[in-house]
Amino acid sequence: MNTPTSPTATILVGDDDAAIRTVVRRALHRHGFAARDTGDMGELWSWISSGAGDLVITDVAMPSGNGLDLLPRVRKVRPDLPVIVISARSTMLTALRAGERGAFEYFPKPFDLDELVATVRRAIAETRVPAPSAADTSPDDLPMVGRSPAMQRVYRVVARVVNTNLTVLVLGESGTGKELVARALHDFSPRRARPFVALNMAAIPRDLIESELFGHERGAFTGAHRASAGRFRQAEGGTLFLDEIGDMPPDAQTRLLRVLQEGEFNPVGGMIPVQADVRIVAATHRDLGALVREGLFREDLYYRLNVVPIRMPPLRDRLEDLPLLTRHLLARASEDGMEPKRISEEALSRLTEHTWPGNVRELENLLRRMVVLTAGDVISADTVEEELGSADQSPVRPDTEGSTLGASVERHLHRYFAAHGDTLPPAGLYRRFVQEVERPLILRTLRATGGNQIRAAELLGINRNTLRKKIRDLDLRALPRRRRAAE
Repeated sequence: MNTPTSPTATILVGDDDAAIRTVVRRALHRHGFAARDTGDMGELWSWISSGAGDLVITDVAMPSGNGLDLLPRVRKVRPDLPVIVISARSTMLTALRAGERGAFEYFPKPFDLDELVATVRRAIAETRVPAPSAADTSPDDLPMVGRSPAMQRVYRVVARVVNTNLTVLVLGESGTGKELVARALHDFSPRRARPFVALNMAAIPRDLIESELFGHERGAFTGAHRASAGRFRQAEGGTLFLDEIGDMPPDAQTRLLRVLQEGEFNPVGGMIPVQADVRIVAATHRDLGALVREGLFREDLYYRLNVVPIRMPPLRDRLEDLPLLTRHLLARASEDGMEPKRISEEALSRLTEHTWPGNVRELENLLRRMVVLTAGDVISADTVEEELGSADQSPVRPDTEGSTLGASVERHLHRYFAAHGDTLPPAGLYRRFVQEVERPLILRTLRATGGNQIRAAELLGINRNTLRKKIRDLDLRALPRRRRAAE
């Protein structure tokens, strides 16, 4: 049996769901912790204020109170008491507010019990200095939308680093919302009152990138008739977002490395170093590791940028977020002056069948197009079918089941290459498309068998151990797991 750092550590558990309290309490007992649980926020606060407990696990929404409102009170009377927040209201705002108000960690429901216990053990062993709280923000102001497990992982990393100056590297396909992560890291940070400056490396001529970044003195090169401040000076005290960092030329890479190492730079043609108080957030859809191996990207710069990586999931890996995303994007289109529209449930169902090679950007463009073309108040399934394109809607009359699959794959490849054009990744397409077929195949089979892994393995023609490894490797967290606490 694993034992906690302190064998007498007592954990206070607050949740109005008796089943969750029981599961958590038993898990803590198995690992040698003492535990007291309650479904009443008043009783939980009474225990805390009287000095009981070495750590608190609390739900956010309870009939008798709010766990987030409890955090400032705990910090005031017992600043060294770690608090772990759990919540079914799994949005980025919940994660951010929990971190800003001093929570040691945040777990969306359903959560992994082993991970929760490991966090309890770590929290008791550490001394927590809470991050400064920030002004409350409306959920409508949030840059990212989604409650899928993939997005929860993004929210948790953002909440952990938002109040630091650590360099962040955002990875993901085009259209997944990498700039939204950068804006969240700025807008919820202590730098929020200072500028947020974005520069897309792929959109700037390579011979002008250094001048764009670091500025230049008058006469530094032909055409430099006046001095220019550059993006680093414009972002002073704030955040500089360097998009498509993989397209940065070698000379500019060297100069950026100096800024990250020394905190200063020289304008082009300048002799006097300029101090840089700027947080760097970089992003790319490319494989920087592969670029390093090919000699196209500096290895030392890669490690300087990759301090905290955040990987944005493609839309096809979080289709459970699609209804929420769709309604959010339609509301935003209305705020931008377009006619208010709703979407039918049949149309939403049709959207989930699309593979979304262009990710959220493709979804937003499609919705705006349908808003303009729909005469009534409701976007129908027929409109979705028509606007997804002839490749999707053309009838397929195959002679065999295999040719149906081949036609579907062909349509997907056609849409993928059309959506990405010149931005295709440099390598790995074979492995990627095999994974894209494998994941929905296993997921659909498991759903068809009601989660029966033995039956699913038989249908797939693989053994059960192989199937279990695939479920773990492909992160099919939406399916029931024995060691996950229910909502």
